[in-house]
Amino acid sequence: MTTHDEYVSVRYLVDDVQAATDFYTTHLGFTLHSSAAPAFADVIRGRLRLLLSGPASSGARATPKEASVAGGNRIHLTFDDLDAEIARLRGAGVSFLSEVVSGPGGRQILLADPAGNLIELFQPASPAHSAGQP
Repeated sequence: MTTHDEYVSVRYLVDDVQAATDFYTTHLGFTLHSSAAPAFADVIRGRLRLLLSGPASSGARATPKEASVAGGNRIHLTFDDLDAEIARLRGAGVSFLSEVVSGPGGRQILLADPAGNLIELFQPASPAHSAGQP
């Protein structure tokens, strides 16, 4: 049994719970926590507990129809070497929705899970770079 504050939980509505579970565990370093597929599964990475709710789940049934599509919200996963992570994922056949975008806080690229939910892969700027130093 886990305590409520052990994880930060995010619910994603997905069309296919098994496809989403496979995507997150195969490509993004999540581990399966529990599964009641095809209705529901949850996967964990660090303190993030991602609730994958299929059409038959109570989470999906409680969601108004107009809010049940994948949207602009996204989970944010941080990596020390974004380029290596992109190369690894491309090598596994994962496609991206954007090119790498750089800003003062770091670099990011977007991809989507099999249901269209957005995932941001992010590499923070080095402390010297973010402080405006060479």
